[in-house]
Amino acid sequence: MKTEMTEEPKPQSNEEEVTKLMIDRPSDFRFHAAYLAYSETWDKTASQEVKPKLNEVMLSLSQKEISYSIFYERLSQYRKYSSKYYTRQRIETQRKRDWRKRRAKDTRNARHRKRH
Repeated sequence: MKTEMTEEPKPQSNEEEVTKLMIDRPSDFRFHAAYLAYSETWDKTASQEVKPKLNEVMLSLSQKEISYSIFYERLSQYRKYSSKYYTRQRIETQRKRDWRKRRAKDTRNARHRKRH
C-alpha cells in the first residue's frame, strides 16, 4: 500500500501588499513638505488598512483633486492612530517680566540661605 503526499494549496491572500508612493517633487516646496508628512506617517503606521488610505490622500493631492488644507486635515486623522509620537503636548510659557521676577526672587533667597 503506497501513500502519496500531496501539498496543500497555500491560501491566497485577497490583500495585495501596499507600497509607498514615490511621487515627491522637490522643486515644489509645498508638495515636497506634504510628501514628507505623508512619508513620515506612512513609515510610522503599522496598520495595513491605513496605508491604502494614505496613498489615496496623497494621490488626490498630486492630481490636484484636493487642496493642501484638506490633505493635511485627512492626513491628521491617520497620524493620530499611527503612533504615540503624534500626541499633542501643552507647552507652558511665561512672560519675560514674570521670569525675571521669579529669577530675582530665587537669587535673593539663595543669597540669604548661604548666610545662615
